Amino acid sequence: MEYRIIKSPSRGTLDILFRRKGSPSSVTIEDYDAVGLVQGRLIDMVFAADIAEKGAGVVVEDIKGHCPQNLIMIAIFGDTASVEAAIKEIQYKLKEAKTGEIG
Repeated sequence: MEYRIIKSPSRGTLDILFRRKGSPSSVTIEDYDAVGLVQGRLIDMVFAADIAEKGAGVVVEDIKGHCPQNLIMIAIFGDTASVEAAIKEIQYKLKEAKTGEIG
């Protein structure tokens, strides 16, 4: 799984993401200054989206792409601190779920 955080994304970057969104948003995306990108297997991305939205007050969207390895990507929109917290919580919970380890 790969993670990236874009702080203060450019208008062009946002245009790319919004054009590639999988479906219309059910929640208005506003008041964000960072976007977290997480790419991995579908099962992990659904789990990650749930973790992020429950724990960090962010909005998560699926991003369409063309990946022969069947990886998908989610975008996490929110303020910088919330996006960073969401990514850390995803990493922690996925590690815990896969290995039973905490750390």
